[in-house]
Amino acid sequence: MAEQRQRALSTSGEALYEILALEKGATHDEIKKSYRKLALKYHPDKNPDNPEAAEKFKEINNAHATLTDVSKRNIYDKYGSLGLYVAEQFGEENVNTYFMLSSWWAKGLFAVCGLLTGCYLCCCLCCCFNCCCGKCKPKAPEGEQQEFCVSPEDLEEQIKNDMERETPIMLQPTNVTEKTQLIGDSHRSYHTES
Repeated sequence: MAEQRQRALSTSGEALYEILALEKGATHDEIKKSYRKLALKYHPDKNPDNPEAAEKFKEINNAHATLTDVSKRNIYDKYGSLGLYVAEQFGEENVNTYFMLSSWWAKGLFAVCGLLTGCYLCCCLCCCFNCCCGKCKPKAPEGEQQEFCVSPEDLEEQIKNDMERETPIMLQPTNVTEKTQLIGDSHRSYHTES
């Protein structure tokens, strides 16, 4: 199939019922009966030369799988295919929260509270003046050292001076051998006498 159909996500929750030729709110038995009837009619084995029948059979199976699962059916009835998509992305338990937070009144409430409290402006200014500009940076308490920056050239020179002062160890101690060290560390004997 060169061109796949793409459907827009709806919030009405009626398309799956229409695929099974049912009214919204049909009982479990009605869904099962309609599914069996349509599955027999559009089964690929009964229509081997008809690719449209195979596609219709897939749609029927998808509609049946969704409408027979109680939690998916509740989400579909309430939020439509968009609700099923959200459940797939964020989990079934988070669907109500997602739709509540994406409603216009929740967004408006968030914006009004932020503007009234000045929180957005306050956070931005604190971050800029304390971190970026550094002009309003809190001073260190007395008795503590001030933080300072070191240029890369000075840091390189300091590392070289430290390396020149330390002398590397060139020789191993002569009075200890591997064998005496093992014996001296523990008093265990691994010999067995019969």
